Amino acid sequence: MIPAFVANLRAALGPDHLLWLPGVNAVVRDSAGRVLLHRRSDTGEWSLLSGILEPGEEPAAGVMREVQEETGIRVLVERLVAVTVSPRVRHPNGDRAQYLELVFACRPADPHQVARVADEESLEVGWFAADALPPVRESVRGRIALTVAEMPRAFFTPT
Repeated sequence: MIPAFVANLRAALGPDHLLWLPGVNAVVRDSAGRVLLHRRSDTGEWSLLSGILEPGEEPAAGVMREVQEETGIRVLVERLVAVTVSPRVRHPNGDRAQYLELVFACRPADPHQVARVADEESLEVGWFAADALPPVRESVRGRIALTVAEMPRAFFTPT
């Protein structure tokens, strides 16, 4: 779902104006080390749970909100894993954007919660072993690898 503030910007600027937006990505791992992914309704691709921060929203709160909105799972944020910049993208609706991406390691708040499709952004959700992922973009694979490596500090893309 497109946040209202982005829709307002698009109405004023049009889809060809490149928007620079803050995004959050969740690498949610359960006690068995499996990763929670969803298959996106806009592209059909398997991906991490992610979204755009609302103006003034704390990043950890934003990633928790996104996971719950998309899967019904409440998560706890363990740490910041990476700060990266996405390539420029053109979304299926024609909008152009580039994202400052904050990647968080998360775990379910309650191990008995059942992940489900909870909004229109997902076609399906599932738990996958890190070494048995469905087809995903290389950037998704890289974020998962950074999280599984449990590096003590956040990864920053060098210039």
